Amino acid sequence: MSPVATSDGSASEWLRAAALGFDGGEPDDVPDAQLEPLLAFIGDARVVALGESMHRSHEFLAWRSRLLRFLVERAGFSALVLESGFVEGLSVDHWIRTGEGSLRGVLNEGVTYHFGKCQETLDLVVWMRERALAGQPVRFYGMDVPDSAASALPAVREVARFLDQADPPYAEHLRSALLPAFDHLPADRSGLARAATAIQSYLALPDHRRHAMTAAINGMTERLRARATDYAAAGAGAEHVAVAIRAAELARSTDAFLAAMAEGPTRTWAPANIRDAAMADTVEWILEREERVVLFAANGHVRRTPYLAPPFVSEPLATVGTHLSSRLRQDLRVIGTTSGGGEAWLHRPSPVDPPGHSTPFVEQLPAPRPDTLDGVLAHGRSGSFFVDLTEAPEPITTVVGTHNGPEVELADIGAAYDGILHVDRISPWHTWIDAHGHWN
Repeated sequence: MSPVATSDGSASEWLRAAALGFDGGEPDDVPDAQLEPLLAFIGDARVVALGESMHRSHEFLAWRSRLLRFLVERAGFSALVLESGFVEGLSVDHWIRTGEGSLRGVLNEGVTYHFGKCQETLDLVVWMRERALAGQPVRFYGMDVPDSAASALPAVREVARFLDQADPPYAEHLRSALLPAFDHLPADRSGLARAATAIQSYLALPDHRRHAMTAAINGMTERLRARATDYAAAGAGAEHVAVAIRAAELARSTDAFLAAMAEGPTRTWAPANIRDAAMADTVEWILEREERVVLFAANGHVRRTPYLAPPFVSEPLATVGTHLSSRLRQDLRVIGTTSGGGEAWLHRPSPVDPPGHSTPFVEQLPAPRPDTLDGVLAHGRSGSFFVDLTEAPEPITTVVGTHNGPEVELADIGAAYDGILHVDRISPWHTWIDAHGHWN
């Protein structure tokens, strides 16, 4: 796409004038012809990372599906990578390939942070299943640490299942010595806020129990790495070995992520974003298997520059995008998202909710601040459109960042994102979580 000249040369005027508009009320209504310019923008990049400025918003999920379909059909992309647990996502990919089991059950458990509990994800996975049946599969991957970043338990269980066949004596050791260490987790894991109570239960453990868990997970991970060739020589499939090792490495990352929380009150050193580094490592693991992938996560994860959102995050934190930008360089394209406001689906514990449970509500978002990219793009334009920031004639210094709901994430826009997808308004996702925070 070519830059568009403006009368006064201001960044705000250029941003609005350079926009590539899309017809239709829904992304599904946008014809391929209007998406064609994106192919030149993407070029030969192996990873297209699409952000969402707010989770659980219908429009961003709809654009995720539309962009994936377009890039699969027109540019040879072969996989979707989500901000969701890698281990749990194995069950979703299995359903896509085999159709075995209840799809809603698979999505309830196979997509973490409750992100799978919606019609938008169900429809997308059904499309991926149809591609598999037609002999044109699109793979599904999570890239994240397990259990909504609340415990390493799902990853340790995955390792133990592998070892039941590959190394039965050590599998028995894990089942008798490591798995019982997770007995601190609350028995009720059925609520929207279950991750919070799981983390609280970890932080309440005495130091010696946390340290013993760390040692055991480290030992498990290094043993799998050291015995990988032994397992393969004994008949274990190479991919099964690789998945087990990645699960073990993510168990270790999760444990380190949680341990850093316990250190927080006494920490005198700079923070480290262990979770995002682990997600970037998983993306590299996936790229050993897939030629081109669409990655979907929060803006704050995909951006190329460190994350900063005072007062909540007051020190810059490296993101998935900063890691991948360093490793992949021109093989990465990052598209952030903005909106002109709308309604957000949120939840918070009510006085009558038991521990781990939370009540959903819909909140009207205020108009975006005029000094944010959301505010600039919403002013004087309507509908959905795309802006190729790489074509900007000069650095964009007149905006302070992008919105995440009412909060602002500070960013040098031109450094953080290669392009921006703006939607007029956001609305709540089409979820099957009911008004009481329950689902089936």
